[in-house]
Amino acid sequence: MNAHESQSSVVNDPHNDELPMFDKQKYRKHLRGWFSYAFASEVFVIVSLTLFLPICLEQFARDNGYLLPDKTQPCNSATTSPSADAEDARCVVKLGWLWIDSASFSLYVYSISVALQALTVISMGGIADHPPHRKKLLLAFAALGSISAIFFLLVPSSSPVWPLVAPLAICANVGFGASIVALNAYIPTLAQGAQEVVAARANIMKSMRTESTAPRHSIDGEESAEADAPLLSRPSEERGLHSDAYAMKAEHDKILSATTSRISSQGIALGYSSGIVMLLLALIPVRAMKGSTDSLRLAVGLSGIWWALFSLPAAVWLPGASSVRQADDALGEGEEADIVPGERDWSMTREIGRAWKRLGQMLKWREIKRLRNTFVYLAAWFLLSDGFTTITSTALLFGKTTLHMPPSSLILIGALTPSAGILGSLIWPMVQRRAGWSNLRVLVVLVAMASAIPAYGCLGFLPVFQKGSVKFGGLTTPAEMYVLAVYFGSVYGAFQGYARAFYAEFIPPGEEARWYALFSITDKSSSFVGPLVVGLIADTTGNIRYAFFFLVAMIWAAVPILMSVDVERGREDAQRYTSSGRAT
Repeated sequence: MNAHESQSSVVNDPHNDELPMFDKQKYRKHLRGWFSYAFASEVFVIVSLTLFLPICLEQFARDNGYLLPDKTQPCNSATTSPSADAEDARCVVKLGWLWIDSASFSLYVYSISVALQALTVISMGGIADHPPHRKKLLLAFAALGSISAIFFLLVPSSSPVWPLVAPLAICANVGFGASIVALNAYIPTLAQGAQEVVAARANIMKSMRTESTAPRHSIDGEESAEADAPLLSRPSEERGLHSDAYAMKAEHDKILSATTSRISSQGIALGYSSGIVMLLLALIPVRAMKGSTDSLRLAVGLSGIWWALFSLPAAVWLPGASSVRQADDALGEGEEADIVPGERDWSMTREIGRAWKRLGQMLKWREIKRLRNTFVYLAAWFLLSDGFTTITSTALLFGKTTLHMPPSSLILIGALTPSAGILGSLIWPMVQRRAGWSNLRVLVVLVAMASAIPAYGCLGFLPVFQKGSVKFGGLTTPAEMYVLAVYFGSVYGAFQGYARAFYAEFIPPGEEARWYALFSITDKSSSFVGPLVVGLIADTTGNIRYAFFFLVAMIWAAVPILMSVDVERGREDAQRYTSSGRAT
């Protein structure tokens, strides 16, 4: 009998009615539903959010803007060249009583959307954990985001209501972020429901039944302390439990961790693949229409159509309220506060209030001191996540406004980056195994490599590149953008994987959802800072290249914070945090 058959016999043994059972058909249906939404939604991120949307917003502003210094000549009436005077070529648009740079318009819209997305994610996190409303929440925000993107097809830049593209972009980004919170809430249930995990859990339960008949010896006061400790938290001879049970628990945790990573990684890879396919398809009309504003609107609208269309299988296959509750009950997971109360006792307003209250409790100074290394890493993540995101948006705007690259070239760059990201996420683990590096060391190396990109852009201020005596270097030619796109993609793809994996080492066992929610909140709440500062720099100086100095400083500011993390102490603190009682 092979290992797979052995697991199946353990899980589906008819003589063990109380053991968790594996339903292959239902599990595959739920997993396909989860993958289908990852396939649908990631297209909006790759095609629109990181590529077409910032370019499209800038183009909308340019089509309605005027050239400095007199603000009388429309921006699209003059053909600018890379050698044109920077001040004369600068395009500004009037919104209300303010004149802002056309490049800054998209940065401001993105900053506002990310800030609102963070508020929405915090408010809806508790609702996403409520099984009867998780699927409804996901589909509602998917509809909001996809329809907002589709509406770009209805608003031409010549329309007097063209500023409506700003709230449409904001709603699309908020819809995506909130729906992903609901999607991620399914990951623990899907991982726990995998056949190999169910089999491992069944083995633990069988072992515990055997050990429950063995005599126990405890020291005075130990029994009350164990009441609050997690199941099989750590081997201890005083507890009188057999080492086999702890070995099974360790094996279960290892399988569960690998399964969770596998599901998440496959979702990311599938989403990246769909995004690349859509980018290549969008290249056809954009080239045919010569990168016009209408072609950019078409690309954003098509990403919304793709998002909405492939969300339909998720609406059919993802587990609903009863399926999620049955899975959680079978596994013994879930808190009573989330599952036990009836539908009539549930209130959206109350859940939003509780979400903010729980966040406040987690951020109390007492909890920060107990999990010092966890919060130190979150401080580094605050800077790094914003830095990496801002590099992407700034580079695209730099390529369009300074290097005057056509939209078709920016599309190609947008396709090269995630393609290299897939390769980077596969290659770096092999490099780590060969070099024997820790996750922390890999992260530091990746951060240092990423900082080389804006540092390279700063070289463009050197006279040797300014005067044109050297025709290549300092990010002064479009060809360099292609090379840097592959370089950055290989670094960023690996960074995303290692950042999540490293954080997992400092999460208190049994509270993964709460702490990964804080991880996401830290990411979203920081992501408006970088674009906002870059927008201010572009407005103040009239040259977006100056923003590269800010990006170098921002990324390197995180390095000493990151290196101060004590990995071993962080693991011990997380275990102790759970064993001594969860935060209230």
